[in-house]
Amino acid sequence: MKISIIGGTGEQGFALALRLLIKGYDIIIGSRSEEKALMTVEEIKNILKDKLKGNVEGKNNVEAAREGDIVILSVPYEYTIQTIKALKDELKGKIVISMGVPLATAIGDKPTRLLYPPDGSVAEMVQNILKESKVVGALQNVSNKVLRDIDKPVDCDILITGNYEDAKEVVANILKDIDGVRVIDCGDLEKSRIVEGLTALLIALNIKYKSETGIRITNINI
Repeated sequence: MKISIIGGTGEQGFALALRLLIKGYDIIIGSRSEEKALMTVEEIKNILKDKLKGNVEGKNNVEAAREGDIVILSVPYEYTIQTIKALKDELKGKIVISMGVPLATAIGDKPTRLLYPPDGSVAEMVQNILKESKVVGALQNVSNKVLRDIDKPVDCDILITGNYEDAKEVVANILKDIDGVRVIDCGDLEKSRIVEGLTALLIALNIKYKSETGIRITNINI
């Protein structure tokens, strides 16, 4: 299985790639610039060294979307629509993981404020454009700094949403491999409005307490 990360040169996508590569997943780093993707691959190899268990490649976004069995969208909210419209044909029939959050940084405002997409959430927006893909919302509430610290387990639940049970199961099984993670199925894609909204709160808490906090849901036996 190949997992492509569109926007894999950014902080969140880069950190997630590290976590998946040490678990043996094959990763394609996607970028608008293939040169930048290849540079990121070399950086990843230098960081992981003997911890690198999976294969890692760098490609432009179109090739990454075409070759990935599962595609993760790790792009800022303001670039999401143009990115997925350009990749629509390559993403047909695939599981697409939406990590996006509609933070007000997209309009030059604070990261502790939210915008309100007409579709309700970023994940719903992605699904409405990619009608022939199976979109799963996930990973919105996990700090990139926590993901990047590969010597420590991730002390965070990952909340997933989606309208396709089979797609959620595939995504959950991948994310469960990350040390310290518990995956909680929160229901259909509409619930991503709540999950995405939590990110602004977590950012505010991180600023206030100088921390890298995450989500834990209590009293659920999984």
